[in-house]
Amino acid sequence: MKKWISAALALSLVACNSENKPAGSAPVVAAASSDAPPPVGTKPDSATQARNWQTYMTPGAEQQLLKDANGTWEAEVTMWMSPGAPEQKSTMTTENKMLLGDRYQQSVSKGEMMGAAFEGISTTAFDNHKKKFISTWIDNMGTGVMTMEGSWDSTTKTINFAGRMMDPMLAQEVDVRETFTFIDRDHHLMQMYGKGDDGKECKTMQIHFRRKK
Repeated sequence: MKKWISAALALSLVACNSENKPAGSAPVVAAASSDAPPPVGTKPDSATQARNWQTYMTPGAEQQLLKDANGTWEAEVTMWMSPGAPEQKSTMTTENKMLLGDRYQQSVSKGEMMGAAFEGISTTAFDNHKKKFISTWIDNMGTGVMTMEGSWDSTTKTINFAGRMMDPMLAQEVDVRETFTFIDRDHHLMQMYGKGDDGKECKTMQIHFRRKK
């Protein structure tokens, strides 16, 4: 779920550059498989191909983790325009639901951004073969798609995402990093980071999600 407001993040990243990217009840998410893949160029037999496809299409613990977040969430957004700058706060509402037989999570977020109506849509998936979470984000303040991939940390109950997004004011792609933590069934935390000109990472945004009762 996300999540992330690409236009606002871009503003934060530009400002940063001017200074010189459910606990307890959550299902157990499996670690990456240790099974060795077939040698490159080797085609599995038909029975193995059928099993591979069945594995790829079957929802598991990771998809259940996403499904557990179904419903309406109230979100408090905090942004920093530069390291040490005053916080800028806003609110939004996020509606989560699963798609295509509980295989993908869609999150629709609505609120206000810079005095204008804001809407963004994210899709989050767990690729059963890659053993990675994959997310996309689009909104009404741009024309591109932000994509990220991430791994599950069972100790902190966090998905650690990394990817790239288009900075609309610099007209170039920038690296971004996100952590999405399942604090408990009714509270989630997203944190977004980018890099300044000096190469040091700075926190640009966080979103506290609270499930609406």
